[in-house]
Amino acid sequence: MTKTSEASVRGARVLDEVIPSRPSRAELYVMGRQLRAKFPRRSHAEWKPSKGRIEPLALIKKSDEGRLPELVPIRHGRMFKSPFTFFRGAALNMASDLATTPVTGARVQACGDAHLLNFGVYATPERRLPFDVNDLDETLPAPWEWDVKRLATSFVLASRSNRLTEVDARDAALACVRSYREHMAEFSRMPALGVWYASLDVEDVLTADKGP
Repeated sequence: MTKTSEASVRGARVLDEVIPSRPSRAELYVMGRQLRAKFPRRSHAEWKPSKGRIEPLALIKKSDEGRLPELVPIRHGRMFKSPFTFFRGAALNMASDLATTPVTGARVQACGDAHLLNFGVYATPERRLPFDVNDLDETLPAPWEWDVKRLATSFVLASRSNRLTEVDARDAALACVRSYREHMAEFSRMPALGVWYASLDVEDVLTADKGP
């Protein structure tokens, strides 16, 4: 064995010791089913305020800290317009309320403010127009459930603000979470680089809207 090959073998052994082996997809599936049994869907169906819940307006004032004082009244005025506009400006409030809800323990780099108006189109250096999250100023490690719940709630409130029926609001929220579930299932079968490069361009959306 040459010195180069010996060094490669030693390096591989070091990596094996430092980097733990990743569970297979089948093992991850079993782990997910176990978490589902521990935290079934119905455990997320209801929310009740905790006994020590912080007063909502106090959290709004807390979120005003560090902002330009002359712009704070404008922010409050915009939030006052409707339940949906209040919701948009109250990410801290929702995070505080979600902190007492069931979570599986799987954490992600969460958007932190995943409502439908924080998704849109932006230009890339390659002159593409992908549709994606376009507001990441509050991103932090958090339970994945928080982003999904905030996004689904935003569809309900936006539907009500646009005077749609409760049936329409429910259908919009269900379509939202169904799309999340289906795409996560698709991503789970893809290699890491495949997920990294997965995207949805505006041209694809426009083509889909036209139908066959």
